[in-house]
Amino acid sequence: MFVAGSHRVLGIDPGLTRCGYAVLDANGSDVSAVSLGVLRTPATDSLPARLARLHQDFVDLLAEFAPQSVAVEQVFFQVNVRTAMSVGQASGLALALAHAAGCEVVQYTPNQVKEAVTGWGGAGKEQVQRMVQNRLGLSAPPKPADAADAAALALCHLAISPVHRRLIAAGAPDIHGRARSRRKAG
Repeated sequence: MFVAGSHRVLGIDPGLTRCGYAVLDANGSDVSAVSLGVLRTPATDSLPARLARLHQDFVDLLAEFAPQSVAVEQVFFQVNVRTAMSVGQASGLALALAHAAGCEVVQYTPNQVKEAVTGWGGAGKEQVQRMVQNRLGLSAPPKPADAADAAALALCHLAISPVHRRLIAAGAPDIHGRARSRRKAG
């Protein structure tokens, strides 16, 4: 079910005020939490200052933990346009910096994450937190929910990526629908 061999994944639940992150190590089917937390920026600071702080926090996470993969939540729908914009800005920073650091960068929708972690795409936050606790062998559900969501993103990637890699090797489109050419021998 998980990536074969040793693999480190950084999950990011993007947000400007609260940005959840989780670093997980997978070795075969064994998965352990290395670090879980929330990056915060003060709402009283200017947008450029908040983005600069978040930028530095992402750079620091990537340098400290050196993940092979970064999984970021892809938001399809937000009722509040202002929230959608700030989530998009935080997400864009994470995607660009992870790519620049040489990481495999993937995005998953909330429903994909819930399906992979709980078995049901309509699961609630508490169900996700309990499954993350169970899968990582934690003594309590991770809090705040942003950190649990980031861990769920990383778990989702560890569950989905082996199948994804096999499909790409067979010439199927990648997760984002881009066609991949098969390498020819010789």
